[in-house]
Amino acid sequence: MFSLTGKIALVTGGSRGIGATIARQLAGAGATVVVNYNSNAEAAAAIVADIAAAGGQAVAMQADVSQTEAAAELVKAVQKQFGKLDVLVNNAGTTRDNVIMMMKEEDWDYVIDTNLKSAWNCSKAAARIMLKQRSGRIINITSVAGIAGNAGQSNYSASKAGLIGLTKSLAKEIGPRSVTVNAVAPGFVPTDLTNDIITQMKDKIIEHTSLQRLGTAADVAAVVVFLASDEAGFVTGQVIAVDGGMVL
Repeated sequence: MFSLTGKIALVTGGSRGIGATIARQLAGAGATVVVNYNSNAEAAAAIVADIAAAGGQAVAMQADVSQTEAAAELVKAVQKQFGKLDVLVNNAGTTRDNVIMMMKEEDWDYVIDTNLKSAWNCSKAAARIMLKQRSGRIINITSVAGIAGNAGQSNYSASKAGLIGLTKSLAKEIGPRSVTVNAVAPGFVPTDLTNDIITQMKDKIIEHTSLQRLGTAADVAAVVVFLASDEAGFVTGQVIAVDGGMVL
C-alpha cells in the first residue's frame, strides 16, 4: 500500500462515481481529502462520513470548477485551511451525448467547460502553490474515448483528448519544479454517468476487452493512488489506460 500520510488532496467531482472512490482510496492511504462537489451537498457529506467512519480525514467544499474564479477560490480555500496542496485530481466530468448533426451548441460548450476547462482552471490555481512548494501531483481523469474516440460523443471525446494534451504540456512546463502531471484513462466503468451506455452495450464492450470484464472504480482509483505517491516521483506526462486492454 502506498502511503500518502500527511498529504493534502483535492478531488474535483468527488461526490459520486469514480471520484468518490478515488477520494475514499486516497484517504485510505493516509491523505486528508477535500471532496469537491458542485450541487449535491448531501452526496459529498456522505462520502466525507464514509471516510471518517473508516478512520480517515476529509472535508467537503462546494465549487463549480468550470468557472475560473470559483476554481481559484476553491484552491485558495484548501491552502488557507491546510497550508498546502499536494495532490490535485481533476475528475469533474459530464456527458451530453448525441450525433454531431443533432448536438446543440450548448451541449458542446457545457461538456467542454465541465470536463476540460475545469481541469485547466484548477491546474492553473494549484500550480501556483505546487511550484512554490517545489512538489506536487496533478492527475487528470481522461477516458479511452479521448484516445480512440466514440461515436455520438464528439464533445466528450474532444474534451478528454484535450485533457491528454493539457497533461503533456503541463508536465513539460512545471516538471522542473518537481511537480508531476499524469492522466488516467478509464475504459467502461459502471457509474451513474455511464450506466445507460454499458447496459446497452455490455456484451460488446466485454468482447472487445482483453481481460473480458468491465472495469471498476476501484481499478481506476488504485492507479491514482500510485500516481499521487512518492514512489511515482519519476513518472510524468503519461496517460495510463485502465481499460482491461480495450484500447491497445
